[in-house]
Amino acid sequence: MDNRIHIGKIEYISLPSEKLANVPAKIDTGADISAIWATNIERKNNRIYYTLFDKKSPYYNSKKLSTSDFSISSIKNSFGQTELRYKVRIPIILGGKRILATFTLANRANNEYPVLIGRRTLHGKFLVDVSIKPKKNKITLIKKGA
Repeated sequence: MDNRIHIGKIEYISLPSEKLANVPAKIDTGADISAIWATNIERKNNRIYYTLFDKKSPYYNSKKLSTSDFSISSIKNSFGQTELRYKVRIPIILGGKRILATFTLANRANNEYPVLIGRRTLHGKFLVDVSIKPKKNKITLIKKGA
């Protein structure tokens, strides 16, 4: 029996550690690794500091995140150019399943979706069905005006 969760080509994810819900994500089986929109990326004393999204995004909360658990990877972007990016692990909820996903930190300001979910995150856990329409999460992690 296949226990994989069926998801569509567009899904809404939650970032529980950031108290964010219903962040639109493009599911891209052509991409190897996932990417998330990050700004203000700095490396100091074996840590990286970054902010998710930017001021123009409805998901921006100005919170400066940091981690010492990161690596650097050479990534070929959608234009075929190679660039170095930081990779971090971020807990997410996708298709109702809580997972620890690896993301590259990328400038996705010009992309339609602030998050891209690639094959490594999907492998063995999810089955992509392009006929499935996106549904917002029933759980709200942030309250308006709070």
